[in-house]
Amino acid sequence: MGDNWLYRHRIVAFLFWVQMLACMFAEVEIQIEGAAGWAASLPTWRIEQYWLLDLFWGGRPLTGYHAWVFSFMALVFHLPVFFVPRWGWRQEVQVVGGVMLFWIIEDFLWFALNPAYGIEKFSPALIPWHKHWFLGMPTDYLTFSVLGICLIALSLWPGKQTQVQAS
Repeated sequence: MGDNWLYRHRIVAFLFWVQMLACMFAEVEIQIEGAAGWAASLPTWRIEQYWLLDLFWGGRPLTGYHAWVFSFMALVFHLPVFFVPRWGWRQEVQVVGGVMLFWIIEDFLWFALNPAYGIEKFSPALIPWHKHWFLGMPTDYLTFSVLGICLIALSLWPGKQTQVQAS
């Protein structure tokens, strides 16, 4: 079986862990935001319009809440860097792909589990902060799901496992 078998099973465990983190964090955000999604009622700063927001943020405002929480979760996902003796490009693309999938799953669960929404209210008419929709979902869901899955698949690409020593 070898290292490849073990690595593939760790990917399955990693994806399960990403889903569990997303579910837990969705519940936390439901408690924080309630029905007022995208930090609409939180005492935080907001940048409503800027061309880079359209490019990288799906046209949504950048809030202080989201700037800090996105940075926090990126650090959480990179925590293994400090506990493994070696870190390489495969682990990094897996982490980046995992972060992408985390946010898509978390966002969808925010709607699905939120008593103020539920699946029946998952529509562009009721969710103004998701500005771009395709096939009944925010375009971010499609873009980042495909990109996240591709990055995780890339981490499984056969070949020599080259890693760098973590410091």
